[in-house]
Amino acid sequence: MADTDKPTTPAVAEKKSDASTASTLEADLTKYKGAADIVHSVMQQMIKKTVEGAKLIDLCVEGDKLIEEGAATVYNKSVKGVKVSKGIAFPTCISVNNTVAHYSPLASDPEASRALAKDDVVKIQLGAHIDGFAAISAETIVVGASAESPVTGKRADVIKAAYTAAEAAMRTVKAGNRNWAVTEIVNRSADAFGCKPVEGMLSCQQTQNVIDGKKRVILNPTEGQKRDFEAATFAEGEVYGIDVLISTGEDGKARLEESRTTIFQRDSTVTYQLKMKNSRAVFSEVQKKAGSFPFNIRVLEDEKRARMGLQEAVQHSLVKPYEVIYTPSNTFVAGFHFTIALLPNGPLLITQPPIWYKPDVVKSEKEVTDEELKALLTKGLRESKKNKKKEKKDEDSAAA
Repeated sequence: MADTDKPTTPAVAEKKSDASTASTLEADLTKYKGAADIVHSVMQQMIKKTVEGAKLIDLCVEGDKLIEEGAATVYNKSVKGVKVSKGIAFPTCISVNNTVAHYSPLASDPEASRALAKDDVVKIQLGAHIDGFAAISAETIVVGASAESPVTGKRADVIKAAYTAAEAAMRTVKAGNRNWAVTEIVNRSADAFGCKPVEGMLSCQQTQNVIDGKKRVILNPTEGQKRDFEAATFAEGEVYGIDVLISTGEDGKARLEESRTTIFQRDSTVTYQLKMKNSRAVFSEVQKKAGSFPFNIRVLEDEKRARMGLQEAVQHSLVKPYEVIYTPSNTFVAGFHFTIALLPNGPLLITQPPIWYKPDVVKSEKEVTDEELKALLTKGLRESKKNKKKEKKDEDSAAA
């Protein structure tokens, strides 16, 4: 047998496998970051447009249009004769004051023409994907606020609480840590500002074409959720979308109101043969236009027909709704969402940091007093080699 024909040894095979994995991860990250660049550009534009008098439906439609336009400029060469899929990974949502999330009205909705007012607390959420690798981001702004006219009172408390909780969470989503550690650190961050995480909100692992993976983090769980929720350990090579939603309410509870659900998502893990012809036609249109990502009904050809067709699909769990929920009317909700990758060298924030939030614009009288939390917030996402060596030296000295 010639040298070139010798079987690959396990060690060599392992090295090849590691190199292949690293190469694939690098390619995936390039697409994640490309999607994040689109999201960042759109978010910048949306913040400028989120002003007094702007209509919610106009903002949502504009955000989706900008995502599609951004996606149209990249990855236009076919790969092995196949076009690279790209576009909206999460429809633009504009959720105001006590609206928790997922508000993206249709022209036929009674509140479609609602306009923003000064001092409204506005959560902007949107996402893009390239080849199924999604970057989703959300941040909170206050209409009309500036360094000259800063946010104060409960509005400032809840925004600073959500920002602090997001910063703490991204430093806790690390390989080897458990999902409950994130739940706990978000609780502590909210407590510092007299606020509560919104009950039962989920953050999920992401993979190609999946933004609601099996490993999850839950906020402010009920006793039943604490008992039944699956514990998970974060691992290298994983990507997560972390959604931090904080309320000024006493318990963080939220409820459904009259707003109609407009955002849905196909559940690729469920199979069922739809009986109605219209349901099959609508489901086929959903698969063609949105794939496995959430979509707004407005992208479908006929709204009335789509709503009827989706009923059967939702009933049999082929499609799941993103319901619009609210905390009590005298409360405010602030939120930040980031996408993060757990790499061998440490976590990497895929999406950009919040654009609008600045300490001189959001002025809460409350501060973090928890020393452990304060120490965590001063750390970088990635520990430097120098710090790691120092910690190792201190451990060795202590052992001696």
